[in-house]
Order: sequence, then structure tokens, then C-alpha cells
Amino acid sequence: MSAPAGFAHRERGDGTVVITHRGRAAATLRGTRAAKFLAELAAGDPQLVMARWTGAYRFGTERTARDHPRNQGCDQRR
Repeated sequence: MSAPAGFAHRERGDGTVVITHRGRAAATLRGTRAAKFLAELAAGDPQLVMARWTGAYRFGTERTARDHPRNQGCDQRR
């Protein structure tokens, strides 16, 4: 599995942080959430941190979970 890529962030003058993915807005953080994000960004891998905060983080187990017998009765898109 490859590392997340294509994320960028921009801090606005009012303290708001906008996270983009491939040029499109993926998340807007304000207040304490923006401060926590910036602190975590400074301490870790920026692409990975932004992927987690936007919910775009994939674990690679989606196909395994889809095929599990427990999930066979569900209405699923394939």
C-alpha cells in the first residue's frame, strides 16, 4: 500500500485551516481543532496526518470486510 499523497493545507488569518486533496477542499478546521491539527502536523508525517483528519485514510481491509460472511446479507455496491 502506498502512502497518502495529494494533500495540502492553508492557514487563514482568522485561525481557520483548510485541508485540500488534489486541489479540492476536503476539510475546514476552526478553533481548538485547528490548533490540535497544526500541533499534530508538526510532529508527524504531513500527508498521513492530513489523510487521517479528512477521513480519507484507508487501511487496505475494505475488500476483506466486504467479503466477510457477516456482511453478505447487506445491500452492497460492487
